[in-house]
Amino acid sequence: MEKGKKFEFCKVVDYQLEGIVSARVLENKVGGITVFAFDKGQRLSEHSAPFDAVITVLEGQGEIVIGGKSNQLQTGDSIIMPANIPHAVNAIERFKMMLIMIKG
Repeated sequence: MEKGKKFEFCKVVDYQLEGIVSARVLENKVGGITVFAFDKGQRLSEHSAPFDAVITVLEGQGEIVIGGKSNQLQTGDSIIMPANIPHAVNAIERFKMMLIMIKG
C-alpha cells in the first residue's frame, strides 16, 4: 500500500471462488498487517506463531479457534491470539479479516 494515500482495508483483497486471498498492507521489523479474504468453507488449519496477533473481521462471519476454544466473529469483532497457542481460522461464510502481528 502506498503510504500517505487513503484506502479501505475491505477493498485491499477480493474473494476468489474456493480460495483464500491475502495481501500485505504493511510489514517491518516489529510486525505487520495482512488482509485476508476467505470464500465460504475455506480454512487455515491449526498452527501457532511466536508472536501475539490481533484479528479484526472486516466483512462477513468466521470462526477463530484458539487453544481448542471456538470463537464466532462477525463484522467489527476482534480477538487477540496469544503467542505460541495453536489457532485455526474457518470461514462460516465469505469473510474478510485483518491480521495485525506484533513481534516482540
